[in-house]
Amino acid sequence: MLKQFLAAGLMVLAMTACGTREMPEAVPPPETAVTEGTDGMSPYTSDTKITAVMDDPVFGDCGRLIFPANSGYYSGDTLGQLRLTYYSHIDPDATVEIANYFHDHAQAGETIFCDIYTDEEKAADPAKEDTGLFFFKGEPGAKFAVCSAGGAFAYVGAMHDSFPHALELSKQGYNAFALIYRPGARTACEDLARAITFIFEHAGELEVDTDCYSLWGGSTGARMAAWLGTYGPAAFGGALPRPGTVVMQYTGLSEYSPEDPPTYVCVGDSDGIASWRTMQRRLEAMSALGIDTEFHVYEGLGHGFGLGTGTAAEGWINDAVTFWESHMK
Repeated sequence: MLKQFLAAGLMVLAMTACGTREMPEAVPPPETAVTEGTDGMSPYTSDTKITAVMDDPVFGDCGRLIFPANSGYYSGDTLGQLRLTYYSHIDPDATVEIANYFHDHAQAGETIFCDIYTDEEKAADPAKEDTGLFFFKGEPGAKFAVCSAGGAFAYVGAMHDSFPHALELSKQGYNAFALIYRPGARTACEDLARAITFIFEHAGELEVDTDCYSLWGGSTGARMAAWLGTYGPAAFGGALPRPGTVVMQYTGLSEYSPEDPPTYVCVGDSDGIASWRTMQRRLEAMSALGIDTEFHVYEGLGHGFGLGTGTAAEGWINDAVTFWESHMK
C-alpha cells in the first residue's frame, strides 16, 4: 500500500562548503574568494549573478546546490530576478539574505553543508551527488528541525520553500537543516530518512538535541514530512523514532495513521494545486483519533506562499513554532 501512496504522490505532483559524512573539522576558507562587501562580509546584492554565487570558491562544491540542480525549473540571471516554477511570492530580499548567510558563515570557517552519503555511495548512485543538508545553526544543544522544499518531485525549490524557514527557525534559537533531495517520491523520502539518521549519528558534533525533532515541508516537501510521520523513518531505510511534530504547508494528502505525530497545517483558500478542504478533512480525522492538530487557511492565497511575508499568512511560522514547543518535554 505504501508503494501505491507514493505512486499517487508522483501523479499528483510528480561542512564549511561541502563536507563529508565523517564530519571533519571545518575547512579554512579558500584564499581566493569574491570581493567583500562594504561591511567586510556579505558581498551579494540583488544584482549579483546567480552563477557568481554558485561558483564562489568559498562554497567549494556545494555552491551549485544552493539553487536547483535542474536549471530548467528556475529563471532569472540575478538574485533579485530569481523565479521558481510553481511558486508565488518569491522575496528577493530573502534570497539575498540567505545567499549572504551562507557566504558569511562559510567565510568564517563554519559548517554550512553536510554530505549525507559517502563517496562510495555517490559513486554507486551518481544521483546522490545532488543531495545534502544545508545547516542553519541555532543555540548549542537546541532541538532540531529538517525543512524540505517542494518542486513537484521534479526539483527542489529550497531558496523559497525551505531555506527561509530554516533561517527563521535558527533565528529563534533552533538548529535547522534544509534538505536537498533526489526528485521522486520514494527517493526523496529515503533521503529524508538518511538525513535524520545523519543528524542523530552526529548530534554531538552538530550540537543538537534529537528529542522531539520536527519535520517541516511545503507542497511535496510536506508530503515527505507527513509520510515519515505516518510510516516512520524505518519504512524508508532509517531506524529512528518518528518526529515529535510535523509542520505541513499546502499539499493535498489523505492517508494517516493512529501513530501520526502532532501535526500543524496551513494553506491558502485559493490554492489550485492543494485543496484546503482535503487538508482540513485529514486533520479532522486525525484529531478524532486523539492526535493533536492545528489548521489554518488563509483567504485569497494560492500555492507556494512560503513564509507569507506581506500576505495574510505572515507570521504563521511563529504559530507553528509555538505548536512544536507545546509538545516538547
